Formats: sequence, structure tokens, C-alpha cells
Amino acid sequence: MSVRTPSRLLELAGRSLLRDQALTISTLEELPTELFPPLFMEAFSRRRCEALKLMVQAWPFHRLPLRPLIKIVCLETFQAVLDGLDALLTQGVHLRRWKLQVLDLQDVSENFWMVWSEAMAHGCFPNAMRNRKPVQDCPRMREQQPFTVLIDLCLQTRTLDEYLTCLLLWVKQREGLLHLCCKKLKILGMPFHNIRNILKMVNLDCIQEVEVNCSWILPILTQFTPYLGQMRNLQKLSLSHVDVSHYVSTKQKEFVTQFTSQFLKLHYLQKLYMNSVSFLEGHLDQLLSCLKTPLKILAITNCVLLESDLRHLSQCPSVSQLNTLDLRGVRLANVSLVPLQILLEKVAGTLEYLGLDDCGIVDSQVNTILPALSRCFELTTFSFCGNPISMATLENLLCHTIRLNNLCLELHIAPRESYDAGGTLCRSRFAQLRAELMGRVRDLRHPKRILFCTDYCADCGNRTFYGLEVDQRCC
Repeated sequence: MSVRTPSRLLELAGRSLLRDQALTISTLEELPTELFPPLFMEAFSRRRCEALKLMVQAWPFHRLPLRPLIKIVCLETFQAVLDGLDALLTQGVHLRRWKLQVLDLQDVSENFWMVWSEAMAHGCFPNAMRNRKPVQDCPRMREQQPFTVLIDLCLQTRTLDEYLTCLLLWVKQREGLLHLCCKKLKILGMPFHNIRNILKMVNLDCIQEVEVNCSWILPILTQFTPYLGQMRNLQKLSLSHVDVSHYVSTKQKEFVTQFTSQFLKLHYLQKLYMNSVSFLEGHLDQLLSCLKTPLKILAITNCVLLESDLRHLSQCPSVSQLNTLDLRGVRLANVSLVPLQILLEKVAGTLEYLGLDDCGIVDSQVNTILPALSRCFELTTFSFCGNPISMATLENLLCHTIRLNNLCLELHIAPRESYDAGGTLCRSRFAQLRAELMGRVRDLRHPKRILFCTDYCADCGNRTFYGLEVDQRCC
């Protein structure tokens, strides 16, 4: 039989207040602070709407982290919290112990409230609250706005969920009384007129991360671009699946100029991800010249780049401190890799991740980058899958990377000799070549983790990875 720890007398008293509906302003004024989290959670789960309204007005903490509770209750209780806030915002009801300044609707751990309640009961302050970034991180909140709502937005359906619809309507009707702060914005699919209405309510200079993954046509991209320029504290931008190749060149040039000029306003951008973006071809210099700060991460993947684009990339001052360079899916088979060599030399002291998967790099090109690659002493991960190189070239490559003491993971394609004339992997031959590579590598230094992959499977679309050991397989 398990022994259950009895509830503390204070907790029982608090639950009694809820059960008897005896919770009033006067009782909340005297309620111990450590009882607020468990009592609020109890009121939320039991749908005690009047109690919630009163507790919001007397909340003795700076923040009210509501997101974990919203996932388990109905819209009625969420509305009760908003009604309680209305008493603060529109009626000026400020109780003696009231400290609430922020309604936090950002994602936190599912068991956040349980941890918080237990910690408060034992006189501790939980790490989850201690580690929350201070409110002053938001530029607009330094201006002493009366109240702030923090939220991460993910716009991915034709219609908003009922909680977000309720919140946005409430915010819109109280314009000027509060500040809607969104740190992370994802746009994964929604009519742009709905997106525009939401962006008009959000203080754009609070946004720090933006992900856009929509097959927008050029006119919609043109409408979105000015909003990007207003996100002046943006640190991370991810843009995927933008194809403007079927528009006439004059329209493309106009858009590229308008889009890249917005980067002149982004003084805090550190991470830039561009995946399947057609307008970079021949125009990368325009984007790079508008970068105002050094990037830490640059990922240009599954894009078409010209040799001139690579040359401009190698000459750009803003990429000299990269810790991540990802060029997966950029076809480099018929271009000179001298610009890439120059770029690797430039970032040798900071680069930690290098991704060159599926670039079509062949034997004759590999030697160009080897001297620079062997000087990237901070490199921890090197991914070189999908490049059709021979056993001799692969062995030479490993002899250079084996000198990199911080390198923890290498990913390579199976050498060409592993395949028969029809392109089918010969597993016995592949195992033999891996054994030879293992012997060669161990002569130089004990390897950390080196994996070899096959081509993409025609049935499942995935690759199979193998370690150097003959019987080691990682699916």
C-alpha cells in the first residue's frame, strides 16, 4: 500500500474556500502568497470562474504563466482570466498586494504549475520561473506599458483556434491599454489578410524569431516585406519554399531590391536560414551587402547559386564569424570551389558545423578545400553525404579531418566503389571498404564517430547509415 503525504492545512483551507465559494477580495488580501499557485490551478481545473477573476486582481507575482493550463481546460475559464484583467485595465482595480504586469502565454513545460506549486509550498522558487527571461528583454516593455501579453504565434490554418481568436479579439478591443509582445512568429499557412490583421496588433519590434514556410506568390511576398523591416530586434529569420522564377525578370529584381533592403534595418540578426528560395540565384550579393551585423548561422539550402554568388559570399564581412555554415542541396559540381576554400579559411577559428550534403562535389574538387578544412579546429560536425567521391578521395579526406580534435561526428556517402554498374549498393564490398578505412583511421587517431550512408531509398526516401565497424548500422 502506498502512503500518500497528507495535504498541508493551508492547502486544505484554500480548497475549502473554493468549495464553499467563500473566496472574496478580503480573504485574498490575507491569503498566504505560497497558496496562490495551487489555489489558482485548482480554480482553473474546477472552472471556478468568479474565483479566477478575483485571484487575477490580487495576483502577487509579476507574471501569470497561463499557457500550460489552457491546454487542459475550456474556453470559459480562459475568458474568466481575461475578465479579471479587465478590472485591472479598464476599472483600475489594484489591490494592495497586486503585482501582475505580464500575462505569459508562451510555451513552458506541461508540468510547470505542479512544479511551481510544490516549490512554493516548500518555500522555494522553481528553476522554471527563475530562468524565465526578464520582462525588460522586450524593448516596448522598457517604456513602462501598463500591461503586457506575451505569446508565441504559430499561424498555420485557415482559421485560428478558439483561444487565439478570443485573445486577439480581446486585445483589439483594448487597444492602447496593453502591449501584445510576440517573441517567436511562425507562418506556415493562412490567408494573408488574416496574417496582416494579426501583425497590425503585434508590436513588431518585440519579435526575435520568424519562420515563414508558405508557397506565397510574389504579390503576397511584396506585401509581407515591409513588416519584416519593422522587426528591428529580429535575431533569427527562416524563409522556405519561395519560388518567383516564373515572374518576369523586372518584377523579380524589384522584389529582391525591396526584400534585401529590409535587412538594413535588422541590426541584431544572427541566424539566417534560406531553404528552396529561388530569388537568390545571381542576387546573393544584394542580400549580403545589406547585412548589418556578423552572422553566427548561415544556412542556404536547396537553392541555386552561381559561382559569382559563392565569390560574393566568401568576400562578405558579415560571415567571417560563422559557427554554422550549411549549404546542403546547393549544386556545386560545375563551379570552382576556390570561393568556398577562402570562406573556410576565414571562418576556421569559429566554425563548428559544416554541412555540404548533396552538393554534387566530385573528386577533382575536394582537394581545393582540404587545406582550409583541416584548419577548422573548432569543427564538431562535418556532413558530406551525397557527394559521389571515390575510395581514394574519401581516404584522403578522412586523413585531413582526423586531425581535428573537436570533431565528434562525420557523415559521408559510401564510396563509389561500393556500387555495381547498375547503381546498386554491394554490401559485401561496402563492408570491406569500411574495414579498410577503419584500419587507416585508427593508425592516425582513435576515431570518435564516423558514419557512412547509402543513396536515398527509392521506396522510403531515406538513407541508411553505417558505422566503420562491419556490423554497425544506424537507421
